[in-house]
Amino acid sequence: MSYVLAADIGGTNIRAAIVDAEGSILTEQRIEATLSEPGLSAEEMLQRIVNIVQPMLNHNIKAVGLGFPGFFRGTSGILAASPNLPEIKEFALADALRTAINIPVAAQNDALCAAIGEHKFGAGKDKQNLFHITLGTGVGGGLILNHAPWTGESGMAMEFGHLHVAQERLCGCGLHGCLETYASATAVCNRYYEVTNEQHNAAHIYQLACDGNNIAKDAITQAGYYLGIAIAEAIKLLDLHTVTISGGLTGAWPILHPIMLETLNKRLIPPLRNRVEILPTSLGDQAGLLGAAAIAQNQ
Repeated sequence: MSYVLAADIGGTNIRAAIVDAEGSILTEQRIEATLSEPGLSAEEMLQRIVNIVQPMLNHNIKAVGLGFPGFFRGTSGILAASPNLPEIKEFALADALRTAINIPVAAQNDALCAAIGEHKFGAGKDKQNLFHITLGTGVGGGLILNHAPWTGESGMAMEFGHLHVAQERLCGCGLHGCLETYASATAVCNRYYEVTNEQHNAAHIYQLACDGNNIAKDAITQAGYYLGIAIAEAIKLLDLHTVTISGGLTGAWPILHPIMLETLNKRLIPPLRNRVEILPTSLGDQAGLLGAAAIAQNQ
């Protein structure tokens, strides 16, 4: 039997796993690796990835799939740009890694990989169309249309975290009012800190909310409200009926989901109301990893 090596690339760590065609993970590793430091060159980034994946390769592995935080030119494996790596532009990441390790490589945006994983193996399995949202340090989005990933004409489709939902907060992209500044795990932490001057992670803030802390509950509720606004705008454009969400903030689902759904239905046009499912991932934190495995299987 042949397997693929899947890697989910983050700014501070890389998760890598050997995966079979059914989506079963045989072995998995989490390795600390800083890929977001200022001035990092394409060659240095590539070598760090090689150092991590190469020791896991064996004769049974037929291809490698990478989920990477950046903009890709369709299915070409060319990294057009990455918010974490401003020095790197139009880098043929898949081809460069293929040359370095002498095995086929596919590379795609990490949020789109999560959408592919959820569609193939998770809560969106067998759905014709699927909109997937990742809620973590930032907010990402991936779209499946007619059972196929949609990247847009230049690979920039579904930058969901940068939909405009308000006016005030400055986003890392340089604009004000992006969803990411209101609905990410980072936004929840920042909101709680603004009111209390106490710094906690999103999981702890959720626990505080469960213990009756209204400030913590309001921080999470605000995130759900703005997510509902943004999802409504996406649904009005796309007219699809299944939304799945993964990422650390889904741990606050009992608070997040009701306000998200309520706001969504208030913001939709009447024929679309109460027709959209918003589902938490069924893959835990493995949606992106399994999506990377799926694109590798197609090599």
